[in-house]
Amino acid sequence: MRSYSDLFRTREFTPLFLSSALHTAASTLGGPALGTLVYRATDSPLLSAVSMFGPQLAQVVGATTLLSASDRLPPRVTMAGIACVFAAGTAATATPGLPVGAVFALLLLLGLVQSLGGGVRWGLLNEILPKDGYLLGRSVFNMMNGLMQVTGYATGGLLIAVLSPRATLLVAAALYLASAVGIRCGLTRRPPRASGRPSVARTWRTNALLWSSPPRRTTYLLLWVPNGLVVGCESLYVSYAPDRAGVLFACAAFGMLVGDVTTGRLLPPALRRRLGIPFLLLLAAPYLPFALHPTVPVAAACAALASVGFGASLIQQERLMSLTPRELSGHALGLHSAGMLTLQGVSAALAGAVAELTTPATAMTVMAAASAGVTLTLAATGRRHQERGGGSETSGERGARPDRPRNEGGSSRRGAVAGLE
Repeated sequence: MRSYSDLFRTREFTPLFLSSALHTAASTLGGPALGTLVYRATDSPLLSAVSMFGPQLAQVVGATTLLSASDRLPPRVTMAGIACVFAAGTAATATPGLPVGAVFALLLLLGLVQSLGGGVRWGLLNEILPKDGYLLGRSVFNMMNGLMQVTGYATGGLLIAVLSPRATLLVAAALYLASAVGIRCGLTRRPPRASGRPSVARTWRTNALLWSSPPRRTTYLLLWVPNGLVVGCESLYVSYAPDRAGVLFACAAFGMLVGDVTTGRLLPPALRRRLGIPFLLLLAAPYLPFALHPTVPVAAACAALASVGFGASLIQQERLMSLTPRELSGHALGLHSAGMLTLQGVSAALAGAVAELTTPATAMTVMAAASAGVTLTLAATGRRHQERGGGSETSGERGARPDRPRNEGGSSRRGAVAGLE
């Protein structure tokens, strides 16, 4: 699979893409609206940051209890149900007079539900596309996220100013509902990828299996930690520039779009594989000058440049899929998504706490320095694994597959999808 047109000719890719775009648009509108609402009510950088990224803290609970369901539930029904829950929860946060504590309780519930969504969505994408199409397909989703965020943050800032944060939250709830309708009408009914009932014990066993391979473990950490620490910087945009935060969010989203286009479409595979660590360092470096309290235009340029480094995520995801059995792809991608979002939530809380004690600009510099330090440490660890000849599977993994994939009609789904190309 070589071109974007090949992707959109693939059955079910377009409806999955459009429904995900609506979900992203809703999240992009709702996050800053809720952060602004909480900041106006509390005047706290910490609570504002946590309100925007705090739901992701619940991902760690979902990652240890729910992830086995990502390959064992029908994708269409599960994704539509998640979108409906988000529509209801977002509308509830717009209730006038709702206590801040109740807002955070709702957000934690939504975060728990969200922990299942990543595995289901990206596992379905991996199922729809042939193996050589996953990175290109995921890059298109990331580019869509960038475009939705650029337009969404700009539109959200306008809606917050012209209407109100609560009205903007209601618009976001309507978009979540539209996403649910698109999923229900656009995707076909598919059976689960793996047999057996989801359970907490099964989730733990598969997590342990995925974590047992040193190369895969390092890949997970590269996907989770440097990225999460830099999102801690982004969580402080509202408190750094309360009236111009939308500009910072939009510029950061534009940089992410550039990074995804470059990584997914322009870089040849051999070069792309060598740029994972440099991209992660680029992700952190432009935030170091925030110690000097740059003006909003300079800060926006730094945010855009830094976000080009988010292209590293595509490189690491491609490696993760090369190290993972296909029947565990949904669980593996769900673990990636849940761990990444958890670290983002933790980092937002940590950045907010540092900002409470110092300033938002100082906190951004601290988080960026920590991200660069973690990247260099993990890069050294990865080199040691390569020198030792670490493979894609451990010996225990070869003989301990928790479930066999359900094989309908005697042919693999990869073959069926490839036949549609």
